[in-house]
Amino acid sequence: MKPAAPVAVTGIGCLCSAGLTLNACLDFLFRGERFPVLPSRFPADPDPGYPVFEVAEGFWVPDRFRSAPRSRTVRLALTAAHEACADAGLDRGILKRKRVGVCIGSNVAGSVSNPELFGKTGACDSDYPTPADRFSASNPAVGLAREYALSGPLETVVTACSAGADAIGLAASWIRTGLCDMVLTGGADELYEITYNGFISLMNSDNSACKPFDADRKGLNLGEGAALFILESADVLQERGATPRGWVLGYGTAGDAFHLTTPDPEGKGLHLAVRDALESSGVSPSALAFINAHGTGTPDNDRIESRLFHALFPGVPFLSTKGFTGHTLGAAGAVEAAFTVGCLERGRIPPSAGFARPDPELPASPVSRTTPVNGYAALSQTLAFGGNNAALILGTEKGVK
Repeated sequence: MKPAAPVAVTGIGCLCSAGLTLNACLDFLFRGERFPVLPSRFPADPDPGYPVFEVAEGFWVPDRFRSAPRSRTVRLALTAAHEACADAGLDRGILKRKRVGVCIGSNVAGSVSNPELFGKTGACDSDYPTPADRFSASNPAVGLAREYALSGPLETVVTACSAGADAIGLAASWIRTGLCDMVLTGGADELYEITYNGFISLMNSDNSACKPFDADRKGLNLGEGAALFILESADVLQERGATPRGWVLGYGTAGDAFHLTTPDPEGKGLHLAVRDALESSGVSPSALAFINAHGTGTPDNDRIESRLFHALFPGVPFLSTKGFTGHTLGAAGAVEAAFTVGCLERGRIPPSAGFARPDPELPASPVSRTTPVNGYAALSQTLAFGGNNAALILGTEKGVK
């Protein structure tokens, strides 16, 4: 495969339980803190109790926006977009004059607008009298396009937990093919009662703080958040005189075709996705500074990733950030992509939260302390229900000249 043209990232916005901006999140990660608690916005059985990572309620600042969406997922997406646009030096006038697309990954957004579909009853919102109206209003991609009056292509990606990473990979292709001047892309998802209880029923949730790659891992904790990237074409980048913060160097996606909720035991789809991401980036495995693993803390997922790292990336340090944020579902691939760029900028990665005791069945273990890293590129990978696998190679330099 011929390496693809790098796509410039000029702005990043991110919020989750770790902080309300990307820098605040990174500072939190490097302090090694984490505070999972029982859900506060919906009922949860306190015995044994399954903690989650919620975003602080003060995140929404309505004065920044023209619209006032009721959907929490849309509010999370708009908050991240506000930071990303400020980071890129963009205002509404610039966005209105350019062909700006929106490509957002999400899983929960449409469901929370239609609780009656799950057997609940309640008063109907007079502003959105039908389920279809509420579904549209809860779509974060639509919410972003309406807020900023964008007229480019609009896409909502719903590939389970890989949605945020898939959205970034797809958005980069829009820039490469000349479909857009800019794309606002990433992922957003909120905590929701149905998914919370659904993961518990699958018996893959931990009733304590999750422990990715640890010998005593029992499962995941859920979280919520959003991360948005501004991608720009080379022409617009030159016209604006903007300096890229990073680059989307490569992307790969592949399916396991194995099981609805269990990954392929050999990680075949993940291997294919990572291979394609590397080939499209022109970055060799040994040149990676680090790997941001999916690292949910579930036995199967962590085993497959550890084996892949041992086979393909011996000696390359890796970590999971889900011990700090929980699993943010459709936002996870984007949140972790934002962390990946931020860690490349800082030249170090935080300890893999929750990891204390190596599992003798895993051939590779994550870092257990803050670790300096060298290089301009890193791999961020995401696994998902349905056998979806996505891999992004992100960099702070263009890479192969």
